[in-house]
Amino acid sequence: MSDALPRPVHLDAVVDGLAKNPALPTELVRRLLPHGQSSVVALRPDLTGDLITEILALDDIRLTHALALNRDLPHPVRTELAGHPDPGVRAALVVGAERGAPREFFERLAGDPDLRVRECLAESDRVPADLRARLAADPEPKVRATLAQWWTRAPEPVRRTLLTDPEDSVRAAACATYYRRLPHPVPPADLLPALLADPVTCEGAVRHCTLDAATARRLAGDPDDAVRRELAGHPDLPPELRGGLAEDPGLRVAVAVFAREDTPEPLRAVIHARILAEAAATQWPEPEDELDEAALLRLFENEQAPAELRRLYLPWVTADPLPHADSPYVCFRASAAASDRLPAPVVARLLADEDSGVRTTMAGHAPHAVDAATAERIDRDHRPEKRTRWRPADDFPLPAEVLRRLAGDPDPRMRQLAPRDPALPVETVRALAADPDHLVRRVTVGHPRLPLEELTRLLADPAESVAAAAAADPRLPVAQMCRILSLAGL
Repeated sequence: MSDALPRPVHLDAVVDGLAKNPALPTELVRRLLPHGQSSVVALRPDLTGDLITEILALDDIRLTHALALNRDLPHPVRTELAGHPDPGVRAALVVGAERGAPREFFERLAGDPDLRVRECLAESDRVPADLRARLAADPEPKVRATLAQWWTRAPEPVRRTLLTDPEDSVRAAACATYYRRLPHPVPPADLLPALLADPVTCEGAVRHCTLDAATARRLAGDPDDAVRRELAGHPDLPPELRGGLAEDPGLRVAVAVFAREDTPEPLRAVIHARILAEAAATQWPEPEDELDEAALLRLFENEQAPAELRRLYLPWVTADPLPHADSPYVCFRASAAASDRLPAPVVARLLADEDSGVRTTMAGHAPHAVDAATAERIDRDHRPEKRTRWRPADDFPLPAEVLRRLAGDPDPRMRQLAPRDPALPVETVRALAADPDHLVRRVTVGHPRLPLEELTRLLADPAESVAAAAAADPRLPVAQMCRILSLAGL
């Protein structure tokens, strides 16, 4: 039988898929090791002590690096590997240490000579607090800046040290509008005057300050678009400054004025029209034209301003949604749809809104109003602004009879939902496994009613992701696993 089967088109990907297969017998796992054909095998959660020893004995840097990333690596092995000569391995050990690594492990790496290792320690919430605090005095500014961005719950003495660091990049990271972790830290009140006066921390400090008229006027004239944008969103903005900021050359500053609760509706309409018109007219310079970094950044942000308008979330609209449920602005309708207190007729209108984001937001806040037909319609018309794997059907599962009908839908995106019915007829599963769309074939691979001969056939699928998924399926016969290894010379 195996001789009649075609050779996999993407043999390397198939070997990688096999290396992830949870049903791969230990003796076949061992066959993957000596050649280093697939470093993925070192990431398996079921590696025995003997297999780990064999991997280390091979001294293959790819395998060792993958092993260091393995979150299920026994702690004694992790601690021993902390002395590995390759800094990439040591950094990978920190990244993989997510499940209660002992203090001894972190102590071995606390003074590591390699910059990347210390950066990884600065990023990790698993590092004991006293060891992590030492990084606030690290000789490399990049490590200190990383610590400032990632350790948002650092003790106040550590935050103070970072906020007053002599390096601009560290202070900017410590007093920012974006951090790698929540909650965002609030600077100590006594440091705010100095942070507002410092060009690299001013943007991050504005939202935390008590805004008086003199400070507001000074900030309104700041040369940095980002500072003026923060000012435009400050709750204490003097009304007399609002009009000037609405006409700011940085369109994201105008967006912040648009989003204010106290912005008069006529001004809001003017801002909206201006942003759409100016963003559409944005022209990028020719390669020979020279613009400084600030000018290029403004061009980019101005071009993105309409998308920011659409994505705005306005808590004050959600708190009082009814006046805004029929707003001409998408972000207002979406913010209204985030309320759990809307009457049924308004919910129905928003579930049928012309904008996909409004529909999905309303569905999430009124699941009781989403029947099968509505769920199918919302999923069919789902058009996310950003790339995402999520789709409405993930939260609103469709009944079996709908899924079976979708198996023959002309839209391949809807056919991808059909394999979610575990009781699909075998012939339907066969048809989906041979679908012209590779994403449909990919989601069909794990179906419990997919015949084994079809699963085996998919090992030679022209789409790499389909072939790899077939090799990773635990139902794959051992004979086929052996065949793959033999074809790869393993």
